Amino acid sequence: MKGPSGGSASEVIREGELEKRSDSLFQLWKKKQVVLSKESLSLLSPEGGGGKARAKELRFGSIQKVDCVERTGKYVYFTIVTTDRKEIDFRCPGESCWNASITMALIDFQNKRAIQDFKSRQEAVEQAAAGSRDR
Repeated sequence: MKGPSGGSASEVIREGELEKRSDSLFQLWKKKQVVLSKESLSLLSPEGGGGKARAKELRFGSIQKVDCVERTGKYVYFTIVTTDRKEIDFRCPGESCWNASITMALIDFQNKRAIQDFKSRQEAVEQAAAGSRDR
């Protein structure tokens, strides 16, 4: 994914590091480099050598919500719930506010989509009304 002036995908809002709980038996926390854009959250393994093959993109169209699960002295634990009900657990240092950044970007995306849907419905209604008047 290129930066904001790279001409690719979507404008980058924030970059940094999160920890993702693995799906393995031991559920270890693994550090991920993350890029938050207006369209998605991209996760990259910081081990290097992975390139594009190691990147995972969570598009906001497939995310239902972000749940803040728990705050401890050091970390904020939160879960991203996808539209197919999959839950992905993350944690970040409390002062980093990654959960808030992701939530605000998701809300902005969902609001823009709702406005587009509303305008599309309004145009369809207006076209149908114009079509019935022409008869």
